[in-house]
Amino acid sequence: MRPIAEMPPETAGRISAVFCDIDDTLTTYGRLTGSAYQALEDLHEAGVAVAPVTGRPAGWCDMIARFWPVQGVIGENGAFYYAYDPTTRKMVRRTHPELQTLADNSARFEVIRKRLAEEVPNATLSADQPFRIADLAVDFCEDIERLPNREVSRIKEIFEEEGANAKISSIHVNGWFGQYDKLSISRIFAREILGLNIDRRNMEVAFIGDSANDAPMFGFFENSCGVANMRDAGLGSSDLPKWVTSQRGGAGFCEMANHLLSARSKGVAT
Repeated sequence: MRPIAEMPPETAGRISAVFCDIDDTLTTYGRLTGSAYQALEDLHEAGVAVAPVTGRPAGWCDMIARFWPVQGVIGENGAFYYAYDPTTRKMVRRTHPELQTLADNSARFEVIRKRLAEEVPNATLSADQPFRIADLAVDFCEDIERLPNREVSRIKEIFEEEGANAKISSIHVNGWFGQYDKLSISRIFAREILGLNIDRRNMEVAFIGDSANDAPMFGFFENSCGVANMRDAGLGSSDLPKWVTSQRGGAGFCEMANHLLSARSKGVAT
């Protein structure tokens, strides 16, 4: 990883879209700071499309797409995207194709819930679970005292033993049925909402995140970036982003945004 400050101006100036994680990337200790929100606004006003890519639930994403200065939001680790058109006052809600054949997994999730209660009794479902449509989120440090790493790993293993996919974020273990992730729905969102083929125009897009569930994005984007606290995530060398900020959380997001905006203000953008 190289410091984001070393990203060449000609590279930074070409970036027309930013995908970003939310928890511990945009937020700092669980809060969206004024400076991080202003950075979103500044990118938007400069013509840079911004799309949060998060593990957070559908209910939250509907609000984010409607009220934040973003082009849309990808939620529940790739289960869907929401994009609000202020001109027509219509919300576009697009679920991943995998959900059409795996829509009802309530019985399978119930088995997982029971196993979690028996095998990891200190774990609890995330407080935002009632607002989810596709996954099960298990809190290991957001609203409870942080669980030991062995228990976090065991939660992930239980999901996988029951045939689910599972990813560990900075606050939750998320599990779901279906072959999708943050990257696969990002391709669809970019094509349908931004008119952008991210495979062909990879260098025009940046991604910034902080944890293991961001690994597909880190690996794909040539201009992937981690905020400083991603060093705590225990990622393998093959999953690391190309760039890293010197600051943590929302301050790190501001650091990256300011670097991109500085290059654009100098007329480097193409």
